[in-house]
Amino acid sequence: MNTDHVIRTFVDYFQERGHHRITGSTLLPPPGDPVLFTTSGMHPLTPYLEGRPHPLGNRLVNVQRCLRTTDLEEVGDPTHLTVFEMLGTWSLGDYEGPQSLRWGYELLTEGFGVDPRMMYATVFGGDDRTGPDTASLEVWEELGVPVELTVEDNWWSNGPTGPCGPDSEIFLWTGDTPPRSTPTQDDRWVEMWNHVTMRYRKLDDGSLVPLPQRNVDTGLGLERLVSTLQGKPSVFECDVFDPWRRLVPGLWPLDESSLRLVCDHLRSAVVVIGDGVRPGNTGRGYVLRRLVRRLLTVLWRDDPGSRGLGDLPDDLIRHTLDHFRQAMEPVDVRVILLDEEQRFRRLLERGRRVLAQPRFRGPLDEEHLHYLHDTHGLPRDLVLSLRPE
Repeated sequence: MNTDHVIRTFVDYFQERGHHRITGSTLLPPPGDPVLFTTSGMHPLTPYLEGRPHPLGNRLVNVQRCLRTTDLEEVGDPTHLTVFEMLGTWSLGDYEGPQSLRWGYELLTEGFGVDPRMMYATVFGGDDRTGPDTASLEVWEELGVPVELTVEDNWWSNGPTGPCGPDSEIFLWTGDTPPRSTPTQDDRWVEMWNHVTMRYRKLDDGSLVPLPQRNVDTGLGLERLVSTLQGKPSVFECDVFDPWRRLVPGLWPLDESSLRLVCDHLRSAVVVIGDGVRPGNTGRGYVLRRLVRRLLTVLWRDDPGSRGLGDLPDDLIRHTLDHFRQAMEPVDVRVILLDEEQRFRRLLERGRRVLAQPRFRGPLDEEHLHYLHDTHGLPRDLVLSLRPE
């Protein structure tokens, strides 16, 4: 199955079960929302999870693009992307967790052909605020799927306050041996599909109060699922990244980890620009700036003179804009990327002159790093890239 086929299969399955497809939002959350970017499929639906009637009913399905700045440092491993897509379903006060889990199992095994022996589930084991999720545990035992009980790993919330609840996560085995151990003990069990029984609101003091309705919110990582179904060892080798892996190595020879970071950050930068963000020193603009400068730091690590974003083929920019259904033209994206590249070159030149001063010739401590940032505008990661010791 290619990515488009997986999306169609997922959406069709839930539409046949009474779910209405809703249009995924951009990466930019609604005005007044404190988060920088949409981080999950449920984020735009928070008002409806808290009780507002949704105009399309109480069973929903969608495909949502997401960005998590918390995953930036993880990019380069087999499973993390900065911008990714989430397949999501919601029950707004309709069916509950056990039904969602049964449908999830059926879709994975019958719709996508996953061998049940390659599945493992985790379930909330209870804490001092609420008891264990026995309903989910009973479903998995009935289906014959092994279960591991956890506490913090199986409690989902979208922040310090707001809707939350116990979740059950479905893991698939990605190792080249028969399945072994458990998800918390072996990272070859990769988290795929999170089913949250969202029935509480967390208050400022940490206490829980019931929501007006009991909801189910699920999120299935598209690229993780596709790479597993295609038998690929990482999300960077599924079909969505085919053009990147075909064209980028010919431009810039890179080791595998560097190639993953450059492809991820460039692709993510294109999506962020396509959603209307421009580089800046704060907020969303700074996240975009950081993406561009991190990938340039990798490209320029060995030879800063010969590699530049002007070499980036329009085909890659167009492929990404089309995949995320963005109307911007590749030439306009390129202008923004090249302007940011020039800014970074000038900053690097200034940084090298500053770091050549006698006071910075020895090891750099926290005081040095704070001074370089506050006085000369040199971010920590830039300084450490110029002075890796």
